[in-house]
Amino acid sequence: MSSDLTTNLTKYANLIVNLGVNVQPKQTIIIYAAVDQVQLTRLITKAAYAKGAAEVIIKWDDPVIDREFLTNADPIRLRTPYTFEKQAATELMNKKASRISILSNSPDAFKTVPTDQLQAYKIGKTIIKQPVMKATMNNDISWLVVAAASPEWAQLVYPTETVEDATNHLWQTIFAANRLNTANPETSWAEHIAFLDNQAAWLNSNQFDALHYQSANTDLTIGLPANHVWKAAGDKDRSGNSFVPNMPTEEVFTAPDNRRIDGTVASTLPLSYNGQIINGIQLTFESGKIIAATAKEGTELLTSLIDTDAGSHSLGEVALVPEDSPIAQTKTIFYNTLFDENASDHIAIGAGYPFNIQNGTNMTADQLAAAGLNQSDVHVDFMIGSKDMNITGITKTQQEIPIMQNGNWV
Repeated sequence: MSSDLTTNLTKYANLIVNLGVNVQPKQTIIIYAAVDQVQLTRLITKAAYAKGAAEVIIKWDDPVIDREFLTNADPIRLRTPYTFEKQAATELMNKKASRISILSNSPDAFKTVPTDQLQAYKIGKTIIKQPVMKATMNNDISWLVVAAASPEWAQLVYPTETVEDATNHLWQTIFAANRLNTANPETSWAEHIAFLDNQAAWLNSNQFDALHYQSANTDLTIGLPANHVWKAAGDKDRSGNSFVPNMPTEEVFTAPDNRRIDGTVASTLPLSYNGQIINGIQLTFESGKIIAATAKEGTELLTSLIDTDAGSHSLGEVALVPEDSPIAQTKTIFYNTLFDENASDHIAIGAGYPFNIQNGTNMTADQLAAAGLNQSDVHVDFMIGSKDMNITGITKTQQEIPIMQNGNWV
């Protein structure tokens, strides 16, 4: 590994620890990483202990071994996790352990695994992840999702390059997207967060009743709950510590009213879900529910996603991302939601974040439902932005105010 790459990985690890998850003294940190990211994981661990972390717990995965398990295990075993797995998750969340998820696996790592096996596995993982998902959705903990280059993912993104060149290319793209090529990355991030916060503040001041999305393949109206809250790059956990949940990030987002979604929407980028690709998604909504769903690729997987539970028949997030964002300007399809969602407007099938409604993190499930916040065991973003996308804010008096025109902020 070159000295330049090691230098950049060290800077990346420090940014992840200091700005991203903002490690606090005496805190437990969990890192989810693939076995091909040993160096970055070690650097993050070192940086976390330097900040005073009490312990750093590593949860390794290997997509090759996982694929063998998913292909050969009995479906009953796949959907029936061991009790200690959920107990461990509950105990860690009770400790307010912060989590760092490093995404590096190939987006189609499980393309040969039968869909019914993946569905069974998803059921089991959902049971294990419930405590973590609840803590994350409520911002009870600081949490962070970042990317790392693997040869398999890099070759999918840059198929005409050699494995080595593609991997280096992807690393450089990741570093640039995270502002590591600036004189002071943390200062650059502070300026970027301030810009996104200003966009969110303007949207919050308008308190639109609905958004109307219109492009060549989309005509969709999404109602917004009363007292909804637009969020941007930075946030605070329940202890008051600031953190940045996604790095990179270019979005401003809120929760829809899951009872007031009508029309048709089409995806504009592929979605990697459960290690398989879904492409060419088209959904039709009526009174907040998906009444028709098709895909050019991965229809069976899309159907299984929508059929997860009652909440997966509606939406939990609407996010605005300009077409002139740095990631969009790379003109690259990454087949990775962390990157592709920051190059395109997107919406999410499934759960909404309680913090997107005023005082939502203190509400009961019934109160959140009465406010129109969607509840589900899944939250899956897919991309709908395009150069011809226009988004209009509709006030309670039916006044129409342009928000984005031709894919960019007005």
